[in-house]
Amino acid sequence: MFSYITKGTCSRKITFDVDADNKIHNVKFAGGCTGNTQGVAKLCEGRDIDEVESLLKGVLCRNGTSCPDQLAHAIEEYKNSVKNA
Repeated sequence: MFSYITKGTCSRKITFDVDADNKIHNVKFAGGCTGNTQGVAKLCEGRDIDEVESLLKGVLCRNGTSCPDQLAHAIEEYKNSVKNA
């Protein structure tokens, strides 16, 4: 499970898994607007992480970011950690 500490959002942390086929699973937001974060998590389930990152990057709410945008940043950080491992 990958864990990311968010910046500038009501949610504090995002966790998720990525399978061998590059699909995202078990997205969980700690904090934030429960209905919205649960909706984002369900819509992402089983999708390719590159697709999710592309769809969500740049979605804004406040402070120049949003919970969906932070998930895109989390995916980017995940990919960098895998590449550098």
